[in-house]
Amino acid sequence: MRNGVIAIRRDGTLALMNNEAYRIFSLSRREDDVGRPFGELFRDHPDVARVVSSAFELTTLPNRAELRLKDTDRVIGYTLSVVKDDAGTAIGAVLFFKDLTQVEQLEERERLRDRLARLGEMAAGIAHELKNPLAGIEVMAGLLRRQVPDSPAAQSLLADIMSEAKLANAIVVEMLEFVRPIRLQVELTDVGDVIRQSMTLAESKAKRGGVAVEFSVPAELPMIGGDHHQLCQVFTNLLTNAFEALDGRGRVVISAMADAVEQDPAFAHEPHGATRVVIVEVADDGPGVPAELNDRIFDPFFTTKPQGSGLGLPIVRKIVDAHDGRIDLSSVPGQGTRFRVTLPVTSGTSWFK
Repeated sequence: MRNGVIAIRRDGTLALMNNEAYRIFSLSRREDDVGRPFGELFRDHPDVARVVSSAFELTTLPNRAELRLKDTDRVIGYTLSVVKDDAGTAIGAVLFFKDLTQVEQLEERERLRDRLARLGEMAAGIAHELKNPLAGIEVMAGLLRRQVPDSPAAQSLLADIMSEAKLANAIVVEMLEFVRPIRLQVELTDVGDVIRQSMTLAESKAKRGGVAVEFSVPAELPMIGGDHHQLCQVFTNLLTNAFEALDGRGRVVISAMADAVEQDPAFAHEPHGATRVVIVEVADDGPGVPAELNDRIFDPFFTTKPQGSGLGLPIVRKIVDAHDGRIDLSSVPGQGTRFRVTLPVTSGTSWFK
């Protein structure tokens, strides 16, 4: 992993900045950068400017600390040092740092896998214990309905019991599906066909009402190596969520495009070409997701729906992960939600690592 280096003089001007530092902070090198006020060069990165400037004020300097850059959503690990002359007077400061963004993502994925494994063991046991009694309740309620055909009140009550038993059984089935390992039946898959089929399935699961759907999927999209059935499950879930969020009015935009993703050079051990991917976005102009819930939206059993199981999006993420892809959420309360699914044309790659 490459190191970034930034050095400033005591008067706050830039003395040195290497190529890796320019890359991490998305800055363009200028011939007159050396000698420019550091605060001016990093005006769009005030957190970094504050850390470097603190070198002349702190008695104990940070060593192996981490900083999340809010403007770029990167994470850097850094060490700050003071440069002194022969007389012991501080004449400058140096920031040594590494881009830990992808390390952080990998660690989060591992933490998620650990949580899912523990939850899976517990959920599988609970689901198996509940499935048989629920089936018994539904059957016995059905038999009892036949014995009281002349009692509307009893018929209504028993119908409610059967409906609730079916709902509970559906949650148990979904839980079992969630905890099972994903086994893909990989074949050449037309993403356009997957999305069109998903639209039909979503309309059978949630009321579309007056929701306008804009479909922008080019015919020349490359075929990808994927499991058609499970990818249908991914986009059916996303579209169903969009219809439910819009409650019969609004707009859903489904778009797809081919792209190529370059591996981060800081993590490229062997040079190779860009990874070909297909990107599908499902966006709506509904109420959006509150900012404080963005980090929890893919957590198992977390839901904002009264009748939700909290397993739909975790299953979606699990399927996308199994395809060596990634799913990203962007949402603005009051303006809408956008899910972006990125899938490699050829699975088995590690472009996101």
